[in-house]
Amino acid sequence: MILPIQSKFELGQVVITRNAHETIDVNDVQAALQRHANGDWGDLEAEDQQMNDLALRTGDRLLSAYQDGYGVRFWIITEADRRVSTVLLPEDY
Repeated sequence: MILPIQSKFELGQVVITRNAHETIDVNDVQAALQRHANGDWGDLEAEDQQMNDLALRTGDRLLSAYQDGYGVRFWIITEADRRVSTVLLPEDY
């Protein structure tokens, strides 16, 4: 079940790459989307987190990094126009 997401910004249409869809549990994806939308950028260095905080104000692209329950690293990228957020594995980029 997909829960409604409270957010600091619009996620737009949420899409997931085939590779990420086949690899990451939907519950881990949902939890990460909630964190991303709330401005919890996950496993990013402090400088990258600050860039995201600035991007919230300036309308630039947002990137978060998370790990699923098995330690698989994945990203969520929300485009600058906030029309699309993509869940992907780093090798999908």
